[in-house]
Amino acid sequence: MSAMRGSAQGGGGEVGKLHVLAVDDSSVSRKLIEKLLRGSLYRVTVVDSGKRALELLGAGKENGSSSKGSSALRDIPVVIMSSENLPNRVSRCMEEGAEDFLLKPLRPADVPRLMSIMSGSTK
Repeated sequence: MSAMRGSAQGGGGEVGKLHVLAVDDSSVSRKLIEKLLRGSLYRVTVVDSGKRALELLGAGKENGSSSKGSSALRDIPVVIMSSENLPNRVSRCMEEGAEDFLLKPLRPADVPRLMSIMSGSTK
């Protein structure tokens, strides 16, 4: 399963460029996500675990709360991607605060939908 978070923070020559953090335990999926999103002019960071993602987001020390419950992370959109289309999993992800749920593998046709979610135009 993958999770993606987006924010408008950029650094260096990428100020204002939408920054996406893609999390996936599969190296193949991480490379695919990175390639598709970089081709869409995103600033992309990929990591292999939720723990590492939370560390990068500065939430690694917030014990006992969900990442979406954290005041620092509440406004960052989350999109869940999974190869398993299980209605209970989709519902649970959406209840926990995900903006959307996409089936893997991610396809080029999914990128505009992700761009819309990450830019906040779906809220």
